[in-house]
Amino acid sequence: MKKISDKRKDALEYDPGAAFRGGGRSAKLDNFRRLPVLIIMHQLHSSPGHVGNWLLANGFQLDIRRPCFGDPLPETLEGHAGAVIFGGPQSANDTDDFIRREVDWISVALKEEKPFLGICLGAQMLALHLGAEVRAHAKGYVEHGYYPIMPTRQGTAVMNWPTQVYQWHQEGFTAPETSVVLAEGELFCHQAFHFGSAFALQFHPEITQIAMNRLVAGSAHQLIMPGARPGNTHRSGYLQNGPRQRQWLGEFLTKWVGIREGKPEVLLAAA
Repeated sequence: MKKISDKRKDALEYDPGAAFRGGGRSAKLDNFRRLPVLIIMHQLHSSPGHVGNWLLANGFQLDIRRPCFGDPLPETLEGHAGAVIFGGPQSANDTDDFIRREVDWISVALKEEKPFLGICLGAQMLALHLGAEVRAHAKGYVEHGYYPIMPTRQGTAVMNWPTQVYQWHQEGFTAPETSVVLAEGELFCHQAFHFGSAFALQFHPEITQIAMNRLVAGSAHQLIMPGARPGNTHRSGYLQNGPRQRQWLGEFLTKWVGIREGKPEVLLAAA
């Protein structure tokens, strides 16, 4: 497995607390928790899953938009607590207008230092926006099912990570030069990174059992691809690893939206 460049990462003198550190409190932040979170999806019947469930349970409304069906993206995130771009069957390298608009739009979240989370396709879009590459595995491998991830030194300093996570992708991303890699994998080296107010996750912490069963049942042809896990291991893996992945997701989102003991703070992470 390719190792992280110590020279590049150590030069950042990474402060793990900066990844989830809020700015100074003010009266302006009192309504922060009531702001909706922008949710960007890529299929008609896609669901934000456990991410959406957690946000709703913690007082956030969901502003769900599907640019692939013509929904506009906001010119500013002043009226939002943050934004999440989810996965989908598309590639970040596609030339479709809505894909290019989404990749370019990420600059709004980064410039305004609003919490941004990219999951799978969304993570690849963030990587592409920051000048990295999105590409298939050199030997044609895919990741469909549960796979181990290994947190880096910087990732371990930020939080505890699950040992197995759910994956469904045929492409991966290289780490942007100015980012901090938080977790790695065996087939696809880069699994999570942090940049400014943004986080990228190659895996799917939002996956529900219903969504997973739908993927397995409707994509049997993809489960014979090199590296894919057999369909029966997806279901057993969910029972074994799903609770820990959901626990981690709650811990991550709590930090991501800046909730400290029920008190909202804005994440202004140092690049």
